[in-house]
Amino acid sequence: MSPEKNDAFILISSHEHCEVRQNKENNQHGLFANASFKAGDTIVAFDASKIVDTPNYLTVQVSEHKHIYLFPEYLQYVNHCCEPNVIFNTTTMQLECISDIETGEELRFFYPATEWKIAQQFICNCGKPSCVGLIQGAADTPTEVLNKYKLTDFIKSMAAQYKAFLLML
Repeated sequence: MSPEKNDAFILISSHEHCEVRQNKENNQHGLFANASFKAGDTIVAFDASKIVDTPNYLTVQVSEHKHIYLFPEYLQYVNHCCEPNVIFNTTTMQLECISDIETGEELRFFYPATEWKIAQQFICNCGKPSCVGLIQGAADTPTEVLNKYKLTDFIKSMAAQYKAFLLML
């Protein structure tokens, strides 16, 4: 993947391994790498600044009734993509690379990889060849789609429970 063009963005804030930029054309914020990373690298550890029992567009799901606001807060700018390069590993509480990332590249994750039921479904505009279109929680995403992605341990557990339940019917 190639890095995003810097002249299309306004720098909002800079952090140790990444920076928040705002797209001049659509005003959308994103988080971009300040260094290159290899698949398997940890970019940053994260924690919960607040814990809630219902999801919203700023939370990441860590258990069935536990959703967290991310700390450091700039991680909220990691956007969705159907060809993600990072995952919020909610077992180790680390933002991990799942593919190589070049300096200047936007950090993106697959929302259903962390969310069983999503707060707000939306039509994806990532433009990637593998785009799944309607983005919804893992519970509503076809298994054949989920099988293509690295999922959090929580989502894998929920999917296995759901599959076992369906087999009992």
